[in-house]
Amino acid sequence: MISKEKKKELVLKFGGSEKNTGDTRVQIAILTEDIESLKKHFAVNKKDKHSMRGFIAKVNQRKRLLAYLKEKDFNSYKETIEALNIRK
Repeated sequence: MISKEKKKELVLKFGGSEKNTGDTRVQIAILTEDIESLKKHFAVNKKDKHSMRGFIAKVNQRKRLLAYLKEKDFNSYKETIEALNIRK
């Protein structure tokens, strides 16, 4: 789980304003931050299968949002994956 401050920072960076929380880029950024924190959790807690289910759901949600963004605005998609360092 990410802090409110970190979430607010991501909303400002990717959404432009505090109110733009529903933007696809903002949602992808927040999910990416959550996924990165959960990766650290699973490095220590390998047998936490219950949380793994939620982790996989977050990864799949991000995957769908990235596909949507790629279809709607390819330039924004490229900027987002470079800024978040998602794909190589």
